[in-house]
Amino acid sequence: MAPEPGQALDAALSAQGTEPGEADLSLRTRAEAEAFVASVCFKHGPPRLVGVELEWLLRAADPPDLTAILAGLGPHAPASLAPGSPAAPLPHGSLVTVEPGGQVELASPPLASLRALTAAVEEDTRSLHAGLAAYGLTPEPRAADPDRPARRLLDLPRYAAMERVFDRQGPYGRSGMCSTSAVQVALDAGERAHIAARWAAVHELGPVLLAAFANSPVLHGRRTGWKSSRFAAWLASDPARTAPPTDLDRPDPAQAWAERVVATPLLCVRGEGEWITPVGVTFADWIAGALPGTPTTADLEYHVSTLFPPVRPRGFLEVRYVDGQQGADWALPVAVLAALTARPATVDRVRELCEPVRDRWVQACRVGLEDPALAAAAREVFALARAALPALDPPPALAARLAAVTEGRIAAGRSPADEPLPGEPTVPELVEIIPSRTEGARREPA
Repeated sequence: MAPEPGQALDAALSAQGTEPGEADLSLRTRAEAEAFVASVCFKHGPPRLVGVELEWLLRAADPPDLTAILAGLGPHAPASLAPGSPAAPLPHGSLVTVEPGGQVELASPPLASLRALTAAVEEDTRSLHAGLAAYGLTPEPRAADPDRPARRLLDLPRYAAMERVFDRQGPYGRSGMCSTSAVQVALDAGERAHIAARWAAVHELGPVLLAAFANSPVLHGRRTGWKSSRFAAWLASDPARTAPPTDLDRPDPAQAWAERVVATPLLCVRGEGEWITPVGVTFADWIAGALPGTPTTADLEYHVSTLFPPVRPRGFLEVRYVDGQQGADWALPVAVLAALTARPATVDRVRELCEPVRDRWVQACRVGLEDPALAAAAREVFALARAALPALDPPPALAARLAAVTEGRIAAGRSPADEPLPGEPTVPELVEIIPSRTEGARREPA
């Protein structure tokens, strides 16, 4: 019988005289590393809690600088950027961080009902934005910076290393890390018997929801011809680190993820001063002696944090493929994903509806719901979400907004990117967002 996830790790810990759960363990074999990843990245249990991370690009009369951002955050500023800051949670428990380009991120606590989650996040968002507004900073309604070139504001070793690695592939990584924002939905991984189906379903939904919520048609002063320039930039930034999985039909997603993690090249190795960024050295290679020293579980956990796929398991499932939304519409993808994954029967129906389009990631970010197959799947998926939503105790305003979007925008095959904002360019330029080496997805002329 195959060992349960974590049994190989526990055996290795015992051999070293260390109990499971104690601090750092040296990893001497690939099997130990894979067992560790499987044990910490997937936690089994009923799908009960939902959380969200919201990112915002910031507008200002002058380009935002870090001093103004930290002043606007006040006591909520992260201590890593503002030494001495208490890094206090917002009034309803959300935590605040800052992304490399100065994007501000709110991370909610996980809550058991959509009513509670939306109430908490709306209040925390108001508090956060009021503090920033006092320093002339307001949230950008798009998920990609429509005006400024990519500029990194955070002078931290992690982001300097990311920049060097991404620059080897082209300009896409800088744009993704410094000039885009997302809605990231956190869902329980689910019970053991259903986890493989839930893992597959949240991926298979990806192209449909990416298209339906695409909100980044303009980047760096140009209309790119892509509905989600944000997701296109991430796909192109470092495909080994960002691409969707190709093995969703495997029965054990924990093992499949663990194998991917240890086979992915290292982004960096932490140390004093500038962190090194080895070329083409995977975590498995490090274990095998390709770099000095023996990697540890702390090194492996850090390595996991440098992978940016559409869905990242962190004990829960972190769904990362949705563009940042305008105003309170952040709650729509949260509601849709929560409703569509709440019951095994709904998950099974989702998989049936999305199977024909589950690999259409490039089409989704390029043309959105102009793709007929994606548009047809979106109409079915949103109708299913509306039917399942009442069981999750949504606030009436959220249910009404989902109905309006389903009957209006989704029925018409449109995404937020199809609704121009004042001052945006209207004619696409010929901009190669995804290079030809990435799924053959070179941008055609408009």
